[in-house]
Amino acid sequence: MIAIESLHHIGICVTDLTRAKQFYGGVLGLRELPRPPFDFGGAWYQVGDRQLHLIVHPPTRTLRGTREIDSRDGHLAIRVRSYDDTLQHLRSHGIECLESPRNLTPWAQIYVTDPDGNVVEFNTDLTAP
Repeated sequence: MIAIESLHHIGICVTDLTRAKQFYGGVLGLRELPRPPFDFGGAWYQVGDRQLHLIVHPPTRTLRGTREIDSRDGHLAIRVRSYDDTLQHLRSHGIECLESPRNLTPWAQIYVTDPDGNVVEFNTDLTAP
C-alpha cells in the first residue's frame, strides 16, 4: 500500500504565461513562489498550504479548447472565505461566473475559467456570507 500523506500540488497547462500570471497572481492574488530554472516556462503559486504549478507546454493534450464554463469538467477547486466577496471581486475584473450557491454539496460554488479555459471552482461553506 502507498502511504499517501497529502496532495502537494496541482499542475495545469497554459499557453500564454503573461496572461495566466495576470489571472492567477493579479486577479486571484495568489502569491508566486520561487521556481527552479526549468528549460520551459511556468510559474508556481501558493494556495493555502498547497501549490499550483502553471506549465507552458504547447503540445499539451489537456487544454479544453473552450472558455465555456462546465462544472462537470476537470477543475481546480479553491476554498474561499466569502461567496459574496469572491463573486463581487471576480465580476469587478470582468470574469464570467457560473453561480451555484445552493446545490447537493454542503458548500456554495462559483465556477470560472482561466484565460486558457481551465475550470476553477471557488467554494465556501453554505453558512458563510
